[in-house]
Amino acid sequence: MEQRTTEKDSAYNHLEQMPLREILESINKEDKTVPDAVEKAIPQIEKLAAATAEKMRNGGRLFYIGAGTSGRLGVVDASECPPTFGVPFDWVVGLIAGGDKAIRKAVEFAEDDAKQAWKDLQEYQINNQDVLVGIAASGSTPYVVGGLQKANQEGVTTGCIVCNSDSKVASEATFPVEIVTGPEFLTGSTRMKAGTAQKLALNMLTTSVMIQLGRVKGNKMFDMQLTNHKLVDRAVRMIVAETGLDEEKASALLKQYGSVLTAVAHASFTHKN
Repeated sequence: MEQRTTEKDSAYNHLEQMPLREILESINKEDKTVPDAVEKAIPQIEKLAAATAEKMRNGGRLFYIGAGTSGRLGVVDASECPPTFGVPFDWVVGLIAGGDKAIRKAVEFAEDDAKQAWKDLQEYQINNQDVLVGIAASGSTPYVVGGLQKANQEGVTTGCIVCNSDSKVASEATFPVEIVTGPEFLTGSTRMKAGTAQKLALNMLTTSVMIQLGRVKGNKMFDMQLTNHKLVDRAVRMIVAETGLDEEKASALLKQYGSVLTAVAHASFTHKN
């Protein structure tokens, strides 16, 4: 069996003997290759993002499944969508093999159960309106493969983000994204380049989808949740910039409506009338 590129030996050796500066510079040198690998996958990301936006426009949701680092990255991306774009918490859902406890502590052999992902997804009543994206650096994780297989059988739109070519996961996805990042600085440690590539792809996917869904105005997060003073201050500045009101009136509108989008809409309506 051909060895996956993410598992191949590092181009560097005797790491324990390296000076600290050389370790850091070598890691950075490898990290610089990641954006180029992601760039090559943009046509694939575009297809997945277009399909996802179409489904979500019609009431669908976006689900991620993964194990280990890949699963955690999906959970992070999903959890950041509500505060960033003001969407309901169940619009984007991240599931990790082993359950939420696996976010902080590895659950042994959880990723090897090919049937568990679909069982986890059933708690959310996933259906053919939704999109399921499997995240797996190796492209072979049974938890992800099994989840995608069952989703395909049930008519769910499927995608994936993997870091090896010609993988089992990619073969199961209707919209595969293959970002080939090559051997890691620390052999097999896919939390490094592969994880970085997955994070970049997830950023591109959800940000582009939310823009298509009208959750961004200009270049601003107009639907963001106001969860701290920094964001409240930013929201007031956004209202001022959009309406020409002074900060006091903008702040009052924000306090009244609790949303930048609603406050700006009200100010515009009042001005017209």
